[in-house]
Amino acid sequence: MREPCYRRLGMYAAIAAAAAALCACTPSTSDDAGRRSQTQPQIDMLVNNASSWRHPAYTQTLAGLTLLRDGRPFAHANLAVGHAIARVNPRISAIDALYLADYAIAAARRQMLDPEFFCAMLLQESAFDPDALSSAGAVGIGQFTLDTAASQGVNPFDVRGAIDGSAALIAAYVRAYGGYADPYATALAAYNAGPDAVRRYAGVPPFEETQQYITYVYERWARILSEEKLTRKPS
Repeated sequence: MREPCYRRLGMYAAIAAAAAALCACTPSTSDDAGRRSQTQPQIDMLVNNASSWRHPAYTQTLAGLTLLRDGRPFAHANLAVGHAIARVNPRISAIDALYLADYAIAAARRQMLDPEFFCAMLLQESAFDPDALSSAGAVGIGQFTLDTAASQGVNPFDVRGAIDGSAALIAAYVRAYGGYADPYATALAAYNAGPDAVRRYAGVPPFEETQQYITYVYERWARILSEEKLTRKPS
């Protein structure tokens, strides 16, 4: 029996996206400016093209890409974060990992927030799982409690809304604690333990869970940066 047309189209789309992704990562070694411009990462194009077709049965073709699984270090934040998501949460397909990375980075930049820091926080919060549910009742990618979600006007079950709401909240904390020695650590403490705890202890509270949480986020942050081959580090 001949393979249905839509199956073959899905397969060809996956192969084309894979080829585009691999070509996008080819480093430019020539002094020819025109040729170099053609080898720059076309991540936005890949995300848009890949998001236009949703065939879960065929996205396994992309799951084997060395681009996301073994191809580190990366010179582009989207790829480094996508690789981190695929590594931490193998249940998320490679193409969805790239889509989530792209959206989270854009959300952070809209809030003037360090994108790698924000993505490291989401990795620690939920491993980018839209259906994550904690024992404390926090839900979704941003791990909002229902009370916090209501106060922020966020639907925690909506992937984009939860990412946007999470970026807005942590960015507000970073700005609020700008006078502290480490605004990022203090902001993470507020996100994890609540701003009342930060106020009570005039900084990061002495809670083991909160302090471990900050440590883990910083470790993820540093790893993403190292995979981007960037010289800057969390401070």
